[in-house]
Amino acid sequence: MFDQLSDRLRGVLDKLSGRGRVSESDVDAALREVRLALLEADVNFRVVKDFLARVRERALGAEVLESLNAGQQVIKIVHDELTAVLSQGDSTFRLSGSPAVILLVGLQGSGKTTSAAKLARHVGKSGRRAMLVAADPYRPAAVDQLVTLGKQLDVPVHRSAQGTAVLEIGQSGVSEARRQGRDTVIVDTAGRLQLDDALMGEIRDLAAALKPVETLLVVDAMVGQESVAMAQAFAAAVPVTGLVLTKIDGDARGGAALSIGAVTGLPVKFLGTSERPDGLEPFHPDRLAGRILGMGDVLTLVERAQETFDEKQAEQMADKLRRNAFTLDDFLSQMQQIKKMGPIGGILELMPGMGGMAKQAQQAVDSGELKRVEAIIQSMTREERTDPHVLNASRRRRIARGSGTQLQDVNRLIKQFGEMQKMMKQLTGGGGKRRGLPGLPFG
Repeated sequence: MFDQLSDRLRGVLDKLSGRGRVSESDVDAALREVRLALLEADVNFRVVKDFLARVRERALGAEVLESLNAGQQVIKIVHDELTAVLSQGDSTFRLSGSPAVILLVGLQGSGKTTSAAKLARHVGKSGRRAMLVAADPYRPAAVDQLVTLGKQLDVPVHRSAQGTAVLEIGQSGVSEARRQGRDTVIVDTAGRLQLDDALMGEIRDLAAALKPVETLLVVDAMVGQESVAMAQAFAAAVPVTGLVLTKIDGDARGGAALSIGAVTGLPVKFLGTSERPDGLEPFHPDRLAGRILGMGDVLTLVERAQETFDEKQAEQMADKLRRNAFTLDDFLSQMQQIKKMGPIGGILELMPGMGGMAKQAQQAVDSGELKRVEAIIQSMTREERTDPHVLNASRRRRIARGSGTQLQDVNRLIKQFGEMQKMMKQLTGGGGKRRGLPGLPFG
């Protein structure tokens, strides 16, 4: 979502980063471009005005203009102030009481139901036992969707007969959670196509009866400035404790997502990063600011890796690398593990300085490059995966036919793998002589 904004801001700030000293005119010229980038991204104009005023005041201080690394200091100021814009309220996600009740509210189509399931998975990672409550008696498809998602995650879903009052559904759901020993109840409420008094009254009554520790407003980040107005209306009518911004992996301009907290005063607590069950991240303002400015987000990358990779497998892989025994089977396994971490473009965006390559990498994935690699390796025999030296011309033609690819695709993969083996051998200091691959410039 933030690709266009991120590209524009990186372009502006890169001009400053290469300089030592900067002048007042340099700062003003850069801020004019930043202003255009933010407004084009649909950031609220008041937020833009206040943001630029703070940046300019700090950037024109004597300690910045007179320093020898003024360009870098200005970039740090932009990062700090962008973090401040995103840091409204207390984004801590609280789970107190047994059961702890979480109420999800929002308009129809905002992503409440999928967010409820993702939240159940999120709390499950911390050892809590969640129950989902389908409190939308008006739209049977929403109930069925929640039941399906619950089965996928092995999380029970409480549902009531059609026509049951919303308040009764919520209360019976909490009672059932207590009976089953569930310590977290996530209530997926009904949405409407637009705000109305009936919806607000329903949510107020439910909140008064269930006393949720968190009432999270689910907002579609692709809606634009309308989402800001909607959040303000909900916050005025019901005790909202925080926001869940969904669909930030979409292709909208994204500015409303940046300004919604600053305008409403509500903290963002979660970001919906994809449609996958694990596509929900706790919100960290400084990390998002770093991503937007192309500085990466190493902490989130490490957290994703820790969730995805098995420690024992990682040790075994490290040992294979030390012994220069890395095979095509291992390569396929690592590729599949990385895919579990999310879209490859999203992973690169988390790496400092790699944001500019994210689009190209994602285009390669979307074009089916990784699927071709998988198909080629899976069309090999065990012997061929372990020792590509045996891959003569006839074997390569057989693999190409079996994988539905071209012979040049097979040749390219084998060559790239051989080059990777050579590089690993150099990095690990050798490890014993291995036969080279046929036709490759090493042995």
